[in-house]
Formats: sequence, C-alpha cells, structure tokens
Amino acid sequence: MKKVLVLVLASLLIFSFAVSAQEMTLRLADNQPEGYPTVVGAKEFARLVEERTDGRIEVEVYPGGILGDESSTIEQVQFGAIDFVRTSITPMANFEPAMNVLSLPYLYPSEEYMFQVLFSEVGEGVLDGLRDAGIVGLTWYDSGARSFYTADTKVTSPEDLEGLRIRVQESQLMMDMVEALGASPTPIAWGEVYSALQTGVVDAGENNYPGWYYNSHHEVAPNFVEDAHNRIPELIIMSEITWNKLDEEDQEIIKQAAVDSTEVQREAWDKRTEEAKELAVEEGATITTLNAEQKQAFQDKVKGLYPKYSEGYEDLLDSILNFEMEE
Repeated sequence: MKKVLVLVLASLLIFSFAVSAQEMTLRLADNQPEGYPTVVGAKEFARLVEERTDGRIEVEVYPGGILGDESSTIEQVQFGAIDFVRTSITPMANFEPAMNVLSLPYLYPSEEYMFQVLFSEVGEGVLDGLRDAGIVGLTWYDSGARSFYTADTKVTSPEDLEGLRIRVQESQLMMDMVEALGASPTPIAWGEVYSALQTGVVDAGENNYPGWYYNSHHEVAPNFVEDAHNRIPELIIMSEITWNKLDEEDQEIIKQAAVDSTEVQREAWDKRTEEAKELAVEEGATITTLNAEQKQAFQDKVKGLYPKYSEGYEDLLDSILNFEMEE
C-alpha cells in the first residue's frame, strides 16, 4: 500500500511539473511608450506566442520603462527576473563587442541590405555571442537611419559639414565620425538639443526622421540630408534562464514568433518615418536626397575608423562589406 501511495504521489508531482512547464506568463520590458514601433512589434510577438501555444504561454508587454531603463532591464534578464527585453544594440556591446561593428558609420548601403545581413548566418553569429552572458538573442528590429540636419547649411557633400558644430551623443564612435567628416562634435543632452540649435550653440544635429520631427528640431534646423550615416538595429533578447525552462518545441515557437514579429515592427517604423517626413516638409523643412556617388564620398571620409572599431572582428566587418544580397 505504501509503495502504491509513493507511486501515486510521484505521478502527481510529474504531472504537476509538466503542467507548470507548459503554462507560464512571461514579462517583456520596453523603455519606449505605448504605440511606439518597437512596442507594436513586441505586442505582435506576444500575440503570436499566445496563438501558437494555444494560450499556454502568455507574454505580458510592459512599455514606457515601467520595469526599468535599458541597462537595468538587461541585467534583470541575465538573472531571470525579466524574461525579455527590447533594447538597442548599443548597450549590448558590453556583452558582445561584435555589436560595435554593426554600428559603424555608412556600413550598409540600404535598410534592406542591413536586414539581409542581420537575418543571415552573419547576424545569427553575433546573436550567438550573447550566450556567454546568459542572454539569448531572438530577433532584430528597425530603428531607422540617422542623418544630419542643419540650421542654415544645405549639405550635399562632406565639405559642407566642415567647421560645423554638430550635436552628438556621448559616444566616442560618433565623435570620431564627426571629426573624420571635418566638423566639431559637441556632446549635449538630448533634452537640450532644441535650445542649443535655436541659440546657435550648435549648427546641426543628427537623428532619424521621427527624432528630428517629433522633438520639433525641424523648426530650428529645417535642412535634413538623407546621408544615413548610422543604421543601428534593435533587438529582442531573452533570459537564458527562462529559455532553458522551455522544451525544444516551445523554444522554436518563441524564436520564430520573434522573427515573424519583425515584419510588423518594420512596417510600423516605416509608417512613423514617412509621417514625420511628410509633416516636416508641410511645415517648411527641406529634404536633400544624395545619389550613390555623393554617399560614397561620405563613406570614404570615415573608412579610416573601421580598423579601430573592428579590431578582433575583421572577418565580421569583411563579411558585411562584401555581403551578397538575395534578389
């Protein structure tokens, strides 16, 4: 009788464990507000996971930095306190230096070129490098292309930037890039850029279309040149602790749902970008589009930075520069 009771209890424990392993609620952190393209993508990811697991796995999305800023949420992912985070690749370079290569200026000829690279073996190899930090890289998201905008000067060549004081982030790579283009990098807090442009503390800034328009920088720096000097992708990462709790089938579902959500996120980003561009032009801003030869002139000016920022990852840089796109 005692033996039977032990077997029954063991069976109940096994059954209980199986149910708990299959049914779970996971948390995803994003520091952007509700409705932002990355949050739209994250919610599509959550929807796909719930749909493809018949509701067994639910992903709750917490936008607006509710669970903390990017740095703190990444740390929480490592410890398993948060299951997913949508983050820029910039802080991820602390865990995988190869991320620095992906941020090099004028690296990708186009958005489509970048995404084909990221979703190839090249990009998967970079994501795999996060495993040593207890992080699983799931997919890549879009954050647009950063370009220059000026208060007075219309820019069509690197020479037009010479001598200008350009607001940059507190990033050595960004400061080196601006110097290579002949301008003076001026690190200023993001919230102070409008007044700095308005009062002439700086002559120019740089960001993507939504950053330029929705922060009203187009009012004081109405000349936007589409040089696309930086395309810095974003990504969804997952705690390896959570990942290891899943069986192989659910791991595949999570990974594929993340990848499939990228299309929705990119569409949301493109819509936001076009809206910002159109509204800025309606309000008197000027857009300058560069041809291939003009863009090459900018890239030639900064290529000297590549060896410094790709040291130890020369093969990765070479594979990106010589990547063969699919038709």
